[in-house]
Amino acid sequence: MKKSYLLLLFLVFGQKIKAQENTTTNTTDNPVKIGKSIFGNEVKRDFSRKGDFFVHWGYNHSWYDNSNINFKGPGYDFTLKNVVARDRQSPLSLEYLNPGQITTPQYNIRAGYFIADNYSVSIGWDHMKYVVDIPQKVAITGVIGDEISTPGVPTGAYAGTYNGQMIDVKSDMLVYEHTDGFNYANIEIARYDDIWVARSRQTSLTLETGIGGGMIVPRTDAHLFGQGRNNHWNVAGYGFSAEAGLKFYVSKHLYFQNTTKVGWTKLKTIHTTGRNDLDKASQEIKFVENLFAIGYQF
Repeated sequence: MKKSYLLLLFLVFGQKIKAQENTTTNTTDNPVKIGKSIFGNEVKRDFSRKGDFFVHWGYNHSWYDNSNINFKGPGYDFTLKNVVARDRQSPLSLEYLNPGQITTPQYNIRAGYFIADNYSVSIGWDHMKYVVDIPQKVAITGVIGDEISTPGVPTGAYAGTYNGQMIDVKSDMLVYEHTDGFNYANIEIARYDDIWVARSRQTSLTLETGIGGGMIVPRTDAHLFGQGRNNHWNVAGYGFSAEAGLKFYVSKHLYFQNTTKVGWTKLKTIHTTGRNDLDKASQEIKFVENLFAIGYQF
């Protein structure tokens, strides 16, 4: 009887040991899938980002290539060549921290999801600002009638037919800015490569690269020969972009980010005088945007 009891005890104990060995083997056979970095084959994190969400908020500074702007409507169809424009960065002040004024500077907001450890899909809103320098001297082609739009707006000395002549563009001819703003609503796909991971495996520096595309939704403040207003937001066109930047994870969840983005946009239906069924402008804008952001991953 005693021998039978000991035999039963050994059998039960043996089954427990076998179960533990199977669990260990399964864990080894199915490790957490962590994407390899282009900076080395050694994986230093012990967790995967797959299935995580993230959100960040930040501010940007932008630069613009010279652009041709076409203005078209009743009595006119002309293009200003190589127009110079800049952003309008708000001075660094406490308004960046004031919740009531948080959207006054040039800002970025983005939310996304990791479809794999080192790939994410996200949606974002890049609120940039674009302001044409006035006055400036540019080449012009096309026709400006004595009166434009309906009812007629006199054009004065600017009336004529042009074939590349240089003219001085002053505020009595044009005021033109996307300051509320030059908004890029976009979807991005990004890849992440660990550059450095601390021993804690919680702090790290990661390279982020990505591509995106979306709609351009400006609110344009335009006055053409004195006629115009700060127009409503409208979907004026589309754009594409590519980016590269660094994310510094203070912890597994909290991070700071600096990213540079280059983009090309085509705006086909820009509101100008406020007579949107008659008057419009169009242009292509190439930009470089640099942004700083703080984010949280969960």
